[in-house]
Amino acid sequence: MIRRIFLFLIITLCAMTSQYVSSSETIIDLGSRLELFADRYLIDELNGTELRLHSPQCTGAVLQFDNPWEGRYCGYSTTFKDGDKYRLYYRGLPMAGRDGSTTEVTCCAESVDGVTWEKPDLGIYEIMGTRKNNVVLSGMAPCSHNFAPFLDTKPAVASNQRYKALAGTGNSGLIGFVSSDGLHWEKIREEALITEGAFDSQNIAFWSEAEQCYVCYFRTWTKGEYNGYRTISRCTSPDFLNWSDPVEMSFGDTPREHLYTNQTQPYFRAPHLYIALPARFMPGRRVLTKEQFEALGGDAGYSGDCSDTCFMTSRGGSVYDRTFMEGFVRPGLGLNNWSSRTNYTTHGMLPTGPGEISLFIQRNYGQPSHYLERLTLRTDGFASLHAPYTGGEALTKPFRFKGEKTDH
Repeated sequence: MIRRIFLFLIITLCAMTSQYVSSSETIIDLGSRLELFADRYLIDELNGTELRLHSPQCTGAVLQFDNPWEGRYCGYSTTFKDGDKYRLYYRGLPMAGRDGSTTEVTCCAESVDGVTWEKPDLGIYEIMGTRKNNVVLSGMAPCSHNFAPFLDTKPAVASNQRYKALAGTGNSGLIGFVSSDGLHWEKIREEALITEGAFDSQNIAFWSEAEQCYVCYFRTWTKGEYNGYRTISRCTSPDFLNWSDPVEMSFGDTPREHLYTNQTQPYFRAPHLYIALPARFMPGRRVLTKEQFEALGGDAGYSGDCSDTCFMTSRGGSVYDRTFMEGFVRPGLGLNNWSSRTNYTTHGMLPTGPGEISLFIQRNYGQPSHYLERLTLRTDGFASLHAPYTGGEALTKPFRFKGEKTDH
């Protein structure tokens, strides 16, 4: 059993025998899995030390939303690694309008390294008079509003359903889609799979290795019917067709906030730990004047309501841990990202090099310069235990570890 962690200039682990563990204390059995100091799950006491959230580093634009069918209101993007290729999906919408309108399409980009992205000419749909486009879904309103695909990692999944997606609004419910190649999609059935929710956001599903079921995290409101706070609920399914009743997520003893997207995902190196990067929406908070935003090429109606990206974790069930309340990704310098509905991260994070993971975030939303930016972090480097120069101590809960090193 490992119990105590001393932090001076380095971290040292001291093994403790069972004689130091009270019979009333529960020993956490970790096996050989990787654990991150991304919450207080393993921590008992912090004396002169703290958990510190790290900041991703901006590397610049990787995708411009510059096709005629894309534009200023592209959004709700998803990315994942698929064998030796990376996939990116996003809504194309050049003009703002009603959620689920017929002008929305779902676009796709591809990459061999997760850094340089190309928009393939797929020829699946004719859009604006041409089949030379990167559109994978069209003419299925309201589903292109928030089409959210994932690669199904459930063992022995049927080859023609390797890719799945959920999409829809409060009026339609969440409709299920399947695909054999991630490009040609069809409805799994006409009726919605999940019907109790507002769904006016990006609604995320995945196969949970830890919980051995499909999990969906989706938009609800604390007082229902678009009243109260924008929040997150979840339900589960053994087969992607039959879903449990929704359960509203809790956030511990933290202030209520509007969480627009949820971007909840199993961390690929520790799938029992879900990382969530929600967009924190601040209705009424204004930095730009309407005139300033119009000068940037935006519509005055999108000039207020600032947002940033937060960091949360979950270990399954209906609880999010909000150890860190500060912004994970912030608007930054300049005026462009202090307007409405910008700074929303893509669902998904990618290994893109030795010791590096990449995240992606929308910048300059609602402006002609709207683009997707790549952010990087050290692998596993979301947060860490930190001690000052004078030193400190962190005491963990009792835990049992199998082996001499992790599998990672």
